[in-house]
Amino acid sequence: QVVLVEEGGGLVQAGGSLKLSCVASGGAFASYAVAWFRQAPGKDRDLVIGISRGGINSYHSRFSISRDNAKNTVYLQMNSLKPEDTAVYYCAASPSGGIATQAWGYDYWGQGTQVTVSS
Repeated sequence: QVVLVEEGGGLVQAGGSLKLSCVASGGAFASYAVAWFRQAPGKDRDLVIGISRGGINSYHSRFSISRDNAKNTVYLQMNSLKPEDTAVYYCAASPSGGIATQAWGYDYWGQGTQVTVSS
């Protein structure tokens, strides 16, 4: 059983940067794929970016993802933030090791952290 805890959310001005952390406990975290999803009010939970067990990550023009397996932590670096990036951001992990694009592809979820970008 993997427990995920997101850290680092908050309020930031448009154009600013924010770094989120996803800290895992339990399970073989290094063998999992990890992804960040986000959900705005009234919207679906959508994939932002993910990283496979081998360190291959999906693409995002303004955000990047990295992992430190020694610390059981995955990071989401968000740059050039826009008001439309405002959402609850969730960390998710999949023992399959590959990046799934849909939420149902992940077995473990964090509780989420709010990111608010002001204009």
